[in-house]
Amino acid sequence: MLLDPPQTSLASVPTAIQDNGYVALSPEQFFELSQHKLNEWQDLSGTWKNLPADAYLKDGGRYRQRRHASFVIKNNSVTLAPHRAHWQPVSYNALHGGIDRWFEPCEETFANSVALKDFLLNLALQFDQTQKSVDSAKPWFVEVHQFRIDTTDGIGRPTPEGAHRDGVEYVAVLMLERHGIKGGETRVFESNGPQGQRFTLQKPFSLLLLDDARVVHETTPIQPMDPKASEQGWRDTLVVTYRRGGFQDSPST
Repeated sequence: MLLDPPQTSLASVPTAIQDNGYVALSPEQFFELSQHKLNEWQDLSGTWKNLPADAYLKDGGRYRQRRHASFVIKNNSVTLAPHRAHWQPVSYNALHGGIDRWFEPCEETFANSVALKDFLLNLALQFDQTQKSVDSAKPWFVEVHQFRIDTTDGIGRPTPEGAHRDGVEYVAVLMLERHGIKGGETRVFESNGPQGQRFTLQKPFSLLLLDDARVVHETTPIQPMDPKASEQGWRDTLVVTYRRGGFQDSPST
């Protein structure tokens, strides 16, 4: 049985994140937050059809495609940063950490779109309200990941590293589409406690926000709804991370 995530009002986002460590928003709330409409985001979602294979999967899988971009948000301005490697320490990603992963950059039509930049800025303003004790004039260092997980191998793993943190302040997961699949349950647990929630982001453009210091998260594998179907299934998401103090970079950088 697929469970919808508990939701709150857009006005309550900062308080809800402080209280619970996460918050889920409906598609209508996402459009309000981004200040752009369904048709604009549907146009941008077409770029998910042209994601190259993830060449760094250590489990030998062929189920993940992705693109990556980095931004700096300062003084209400969103600037696309020069293309860079994605790096995480092993302490946060035991499977793929410790190496520079040079993913193909997001296509310009997506990375330079007004809808994406407005979404990134408005989300930063929400996080500014959540971090009341932090100087909001300090820039946010933002990484954007376009993911497609498919059932090419019969099973696709959205989080092959398992339950994890990303080593940032906040994580946003935007559901774009679920096509012909079952599974893909999101699990959010206290990083230092037993409490947790399980639910499935089902509706296109539903949004999950996470306080990365307080919770760990994972998504269960996906399988085709009909194993005999000629067309594979897939799960498209946009994952965005926010961090103060700079991007995570390899110590050798």
